[in-house]
Amino acid sequence: MRIPEETVERIRQAADILEVVGDFVSLKKRGSNYTACCPFHNEKSPSFNVNPSRQIYKCFGCGKAGDAVKFVMDIENIGYGEALRYLAKKYGIEIEEQEQTPEDLLRQNERESLLIVLNFAKTFFQETLLQTDEGKSIGLSYFRERGFTNPTIEAFDLGYSLDQWDALLQEGSRRGYSRDLLEKAGLILSKENNKTFDRFRGRVMFPIHNVSGRVIAFGARILKADKTQPKYLNSPETTVYHKSQVLYGIFQAKQAIRQEDVCYLTEGYTDVISLHQAGIKNVVASSGTSLTTEQIRLIARFTPNVTILYDGDAAGIKAALRGLDMVLEEGLNLRLLLLPDGEDPDSYVHKVGADAFKLYIRNHSKDFIDFKASQWLAEAGDNPLKRAEGISDVCASITRIPDPLKRQTLSQRVAQVFHVSEQSVISEINRLLRQQQDQRQKEAERQRDRNNRQQPAGGNPEPDASLEEINALLNGLSVDMPPDEAAAPPRPSLAATARTPLSFQEEECIRLLMNYGARELEPGITLCQYVLSELHEIEFQTSPYDLMLTLYREAYSRGEILLAHDFLNRNPAVVPNASAADMQHQAINLTTPRYEISDGWEKHEIFVPSEEEVKILAEAAWKNVLRIKKMLAEQRMVTLQQQLREVSSKTPEEADQLMTEFMHFKRIDMQISSLLGTVISG
Repeated sequence: MRIPEETVERIRQAADILEVVGDFVSLKKRGSNYTACCPFHNEKSPSFNVNPSRQIYKCFGCGKAGDAVKFVMDIENIGYGEALRYLAKKYGIEIEEQEQTPEDLLRQNERESLLIVLNFAKTFFQETLLQTDEGKSIGLSYFRERGFTNPTIEAFDLGYSLDQWDALLQEGSRRGYSRDLLEKAGLILSKENNKTFDRFRGRVMFPIHNVSGRVIAFGARILKADKTQPKYLNSPETTVYHKSQVLYGIFQAKQAIRQEDVCYLTEGYTDVISLHQAGIKNVVASSGTSLTTEQIRLIARFTPNVTILYDGDAAGIKAALRGLDMVLEEGLNLRLLLLPDGEDPDSYVHKVGADAFKLYIRNHSKDFIDFKASQWLAEAGDNPLKRAEGISDVCASITRIPDPLKRQTLSQRVAQVFHVSEQSVISEINRLLRQQQDQRQKEAERQRDRNNRQQPAGGNPEPDASLEEINALLNGLSVDMPPDEAAAPPRPSLAATARTPLSFQEEECIRLLMNYGARELEPGITLCQYVLSELHEIEFQTSPYDLMLTLYREAYSRGEILLAHDFLNRNPAVVPNASAADMQHQAINLTTPRYEISDGWEKHEIFVPSEEEVKILAEAAWKNVLRIKKMLAEQRMVTLQQQLREVSSKTPEEADQLMTEFMHFKRIDMQISSLLGTVISG
């Protein structure tokens, strides 16, 4: 179904960029804007910028940029329509969709279809739990035994799958969902004999949500004693579900993680649910997988502080140690807590209550140095070799930390804990760092050798990505565009060819028009009027600046001056739909300054001239126009010189005409050089 344009505009107007981005990333105020570490690429220093006044975001590291709709598309890897529906739901906007044409249906994103069918399955399992005799007597009874209340069951969308071969398949078919789609979503299985049946049967269901709250998979626990069946069964990997990138409970926990500025990491579904019900809501689980780098980076969107809560048995200690170095490597601050032997977070919070559990965390959680040291010292006793092995092991973890200042501080801590000199600890850390660097160099050399062996003789290796994909990455644009845009042929990209000096001046001209077009340089003369009159009949040569200049001219002929928001909001009355995304991206680049003047300058009475001052702005516009004209004159001179070299094929009259024209542009070039103060004319 197609969303009417009026509804799209209502969604865009309602969506606040700070609220939308804040659902996925912890933002910090810097001047008039907000910053964070970019959620689209791995970085330690924040280069992701959100501008609330213009309602846009931009990463100066990877180039990703856009408005609230584009952010949802990028962060969730979904299509334009699905992003609009997400925002409509968030802001309570009802969508009365229009009937789609056959062409629209063909463009329907498979990812969106899978999310829809997974949501159907979630609802089906919920209704089965609460409305069927089997669901209430088996599934609901189990949840009650675990102490889960109705609000908790509702918050986590818990459900139950009937102990029947094809209950979900039959209901899905009745609702119009194809078997192929149900199978791609991981909900049904097909055997070679054409036998098709439900994947989940006779199990309590734990839906797995992504950060935005969409169900992307299921975990399921069997309740009857059947040694032929695994106790827990999870959805397979699909287009929408990659288990290494997902944390169970992240949707329910993200706000609490941000508020508490710490994330508690556990192992199981019921650990998360029980702690959440007890009021400890900043908790997630790796849900049956070993902790991964992607999961750690997901936590880092909301807080730099992680406390691992694992069982106190040998398996819990092993799991905690396994994830320790990975957390440190991502630059997060880590603490670890082992519960009393025989207890897990679920059982212990039920045993002692929420307040006592929080107190236990506060009193017994350790930083990774104390945690590792306690394990090694208990094992080493009076054995000096074991103590040395323990010191080396702790130092190896410190080398994982990217911040040198942190490494220096922690080396002092290791020396105190193991009662050795700080210099010996620093020497060991440096030795391990050199060893790691040598290993990386050797691996790089081996990789180069492998690449050389694989490269065909006399040829170049095949590219890993298409030119369109490379250009999309360079421009920070997603290849997944709204339907109307996806059908249009791509415009030439600035990144596709080397930039000419003229292209930078054309870009500067559009930047001035976009930011200051309506400003008066003198009474009655706006910057837009001045620039357009000076560039009369001059056409830009770089896309999309040529089209943007045309749009400014057309608007000015109607008595209007285009503003930045016309491009940022993709105003359909101004911006052609086929070029809207490209021009929006360019508008973000041209209106988002990377740096801001510090308040400290004014505090110390150091005043930096602002471009917004009329005198400075007028000079900037004047010089920009002169440089464009100068470069066009130089271009024409180069063409005339080439034609003069072919003088043998021309009559004397034609040669004289070419020379006269060349000298004309040479005089223009010299005059402009003089005005600009250029010593040597090109």
